[in-house]
Amino acid sequence: MATGIGRRRFISALGSAAAMWPLAAHAQQPALPVVGILSTASPEVYATRLRAFREALGAAGYVEGQNVNIDYRWAEADSGRLPELAAQLVDRQVAILVAAGGTASALAAKAATTSIPIVFGIGTDPVSLGLVASLNRPGGNVTGVTSLNVEVAPKRLELLHELLPSVTVMALLVNPAVPASAEASARLSQTAAHAAGLQLHVLNANSERDFDTVFETLTQLHVGALAIAPDNIFTAYQEQLAALAIRHALPAVYEFRQFVAAGGLMSYGSSQTEYFRLIGTYTGRILKGDKPADLPVQQVTKIEFAINLKTAKALGLTIPLPLLGPADGVIE
Repeated sequence: MATGIGRRRFISALGSAAAMWPLAAHAQQPALPVVGILSTASPEVYATRLRAFREALGAAGYVEGQNVNIDYRWAEADSGRLPELAAQLVDRQVAILVAAGGTASALAAKAATTSIPIVFGIGTDPVSLGLVASLNRPGGNVTGVTSLNVEVAPKRLELLHELLPSVTVMALLVNPAVPASAEASARLSQTAAHAAGLQLHVLNANSERDFDTVFETLTQLHVGALAIAPDNIFTAYQEQLAALAIRHALPAVYEFRQFVAAGGLMSYGSSQTEYFRLIGTYTGRILKGDKPADLPVQQVTKIEFAINLKTAKALGLTIPLPLLGPADGVIE
């Protein structure tokens, strides 16, 4: 009898231990690495970019929710929140901080940590901003990808001038809260305007609340066309800017195709898909052990040009074939 009781106790203890094995094995599994994404905009605005980013991560062997987690921090067009959001990601001890929301997010990320790897996405010179020591040898904990969106600011004026040769007064909209990109865009655009014999007014807006005043000023100045400088605030509200341009019958050009899809006349800028694939590729490489200091800063080389023919017709404009031919996207 005692022997039977002993046997039952042994089997019961064995069963309890076996039941605990899966729990113990699960507890011993390392936590998934976390990628923190810091952006000035919103997830809706970044839908295309995030798709490209996840595709690149997948090509590197990382799938969100399976072997990597992604923690998103959106400033919702309020760049003043970026330092706080960057600090939250640092406190969470993310494996990588992706600051692909432009210059403001890159600077906020760099100020928040000197140890967590950072991958930026900006349209200005990262060396002059102090983000990296050099393009080929970034040094430190920061590397990333640059677009041509500030550099091609003169081309946007050139497109407007080619379409509207009789217009001699144009305007450039910039966000003074991000001086690195605003000043570069203004300087390059003023040089191009002077060479073309154009008068260029530079107007400022650092929030959506400024837009109505900006367009009233454009009317008062008798501006005949508007170029919008690259900025995440303008990207977040590009649909509103396109609607205002239509309401004021003002031909306008911005950097991204969504502006044209929303009714803006033209867009000219770096491919968002290529941009975020490169950022995703670098994120994957760092997850595998590469150091930011050893990864040269890359530049997006593909440029996309789009035209909205419906908007052109509403404005009474005929798009010349030499301008229409190179367009990557045409909305009819």
